Amino acid sequence: MKKGYPVKLLKETLKFTLSVLVLSVLVFGMSRLAPGDPLYAYYGERVEKMSVVEQEQARARLGLDEPLPGQYVRWFRGAVHGDFGISYQYKTDVKEVIAARIGNTLLLGGLGFFLVFALAPLLGIFCAWREDKAVDRLICRIGTVTSCIPEFWLSLLLLLVFAVWLGWLPSSGAYSVGKEGSLADRAAHLILPLAVVVLGHLWYYAFQVRNRLLEEVRADYVLLARMKGMSGRQVLYRHCMRGVLPSYLSMMALALPHILGGTYVVETVFSYPGIGTLAYESARYQDYNLLMVVSLFTGTLVILCNMAARIVSERIDPRMRARGGVDGGEVRRL
Repeated sequence: MKKGYPVKLLKETLKFTLSVLVLSVLVFGMSRLAPGDPLYAYYGERVEKMSVVEQEQARARLGLDEPLPGQYVRWFRGAVHGDFGISYQYKTDVKEVIAARIGNTLLLGGLGFFLVFALAPLLGIFCAWREDKAVDRLICRIGTVTSCIPEFWLSLLLLLVFAVWLGWLPSSGAYSVGKEGSLADRAAHLILPLAVVVLGHLWYYAFQVRNRLLEEVRADYVLLARMKGMSGRQVLYRHCMRGVLPSYLSMMALALPHILGGTYVVETVFSYPGIGTLAYESARYQDYNLLMVVSLFTGTLVILCNMAARIVSERIDPRMRARGGVDGGEVRRL
């Protein structure tokens, strides 16, 4: 174990804990101050038939009658012991609601993440190898267009074409009624959402790989390798890719919450039963307890991914450690 490692680990743990704590305070306060009445999420239209006294009693049962700091302290004490309360909308424990949906999000987001970062280097290498040729220019233009299209608009377009006009694929859900165990049916429901996730992110990372490879190709050590008789393909794979790898791994860690955020949008449009749909519903219906857990899950993932990106960069490239880890300029330059 390196000298000073326990101190560094303690420092990172404290930073992570403080970040999550601040996030919980912000989400708690903003959700409570947002317009709307959470009683409607729990009681529905019955609220309109309640008297003022009955509404006050209902708020007391849900713990909404206390001042805002008191509500947070009460929620925090329960959260420390693993009790996040009940969902106002689903009338059941928040953990059970999320447990029933998180698998769908991990499947869609995980497959999207894998495909994006498996295809991005291949596409980037191909374009770098064919720099300024017709195929490179064509891919660059198509990729720029697809990456600039908002994910919700692309989702609606694919729905219109493949679900409405052609009728080839289902338009919503994770599976058809009664076919929860059918892999073929689940795969059919995944095609359109997964296509949007991949198309929305693939070219951005492939373009970064392409540009970084072209920078490496023009470096002095590449000219020296070519003078020694190495072919262009050997130089590209043996030397240039090594120069791109540290930044690419850092980008993978930073991209996870980015792709997850896109997954949330896609889930909402396709009515895909995942965490993204829960996030939308909890915010719409003031389902405070559910909103807190979903927001903390997403925020914690973002914090962990940023920490992982910095650690990976420092382990692979000591120069980044000397500059204090990966910074915004390095990420943008990739």
